[in-house]
Amino acid sequence: MPTTSNHGVPRDCRVRRLTAAAGLLMLVLCGCGPTSFLITPVAAEQGLAEKVVLRESFWATKKVALVNVEGVLENARPRSLLGPAGENPVALFADKLEQAAKDCNVRAVVLRINSPGGGVTATDLMYAELERFREQTGKPVIAAMLDVAASGGYYLACAADEIHAQPTTVTGSIGVIMLAPEFAGTMQKLGVRMNVIKSGELKDMGSMFRPMNERDRAVFQDLIDGMYTRFVDVVSRSRRGLEPDRVRELADGRVYLGPQAKELGLVDKIGTLRDAIQAAKEASGIGDAKVKVVQYSRPLAYRPNIYAGTSPPAGQVNLVNVELPGWLSGSTPQLLYLWAPGW
Repeated sequence: MPTTSNHGVPRDCRVRRLTAAAGLLMLVLCGCGPTSFLITPVAAEQGLAEKVVLRESFWATKKVALVNVEGVLENARPRSLLGPAGENPVALFADKLEQAAKDCNVRAVVLRINSPGGGVTATDLMYAELERFREQTGKPVIAAMLDVAASGGYYLACAADEIHAQPTTVTGSIGVIMLAPEFAGTMQKLGVRMNVIKSGELKDMGSMFRPMNERDRAVFQDLIDGMYTRFVDVVSRSRRGLEPDRVRELADGRVYLGPQAKELGLVDKIGTLRDAIQAAKEASGIGDAKVKVVQYSRPLAYRPNIYAGTSPPAGQVNLVNVELPGWLSGSTPQLLYLWAPGW
């Protein structure tokens, strides 16, 4: 007579069931089942980690920090269909500069920009952080533009000691734009009405639920003009030989290719990312000394070389990702240093 467990189930049956379950688990873990699992230990410390992406000599101790600025500049975490995702670009940028500032072996920074710009305040905050870094550390900063460094991307580059562009870089778009969606006509067709009780005539200016009137437009235009003047002043201070009136002639919102931008005085040199790294070495006074080029990332991010981590500028729509970017899908007016020709 087979022995039984305390629950009345024969022990040999329990053993067979456990053996079968263990075998199935082994198949799954080995990738032979319908699903495979990869278990990766995650470090408890999520501070920025240094990654060497270029080593000119095994014995090199001096460093050039490669700091990336990618995508739309927002003072908020990026959004996705599942909610906030990723990190606040302003906070991450400040964190990377702090890492470069406190490392005495970092002699210079290459600011690698691949951005169409973004929010006015986010851009201005990052610009201020970069100016503060230069003033407090004395370490030179070379801005290296890749695919796009337009509007806010160019604004940020103006805080560097030198601006380098690729021959194919799209830059410029100096100016401000405000996007204010309006659905009043659509709501009227649907028979939907928004009741607004307000303390002042302009309290709901820019609301998507009513047409913008001339007084609304005049107030917003005054805001835009003030931000535009600030942008012009930033460029004029950065670009020696470009007076504010000349900057305004160039700042009608158009974009320029790298070589044209150099002819107009908006950038200093045309070259590759490696040329920018060499320029950073020379600006720091180490010349032909061998260096390590380092990046800063969270522990699980993969950075195999100096081109790692770059992402296409926001606004791209393809067969997989057709989600509207956050700066376009917001319900309130957006004041932007942004080049977004696709919208």
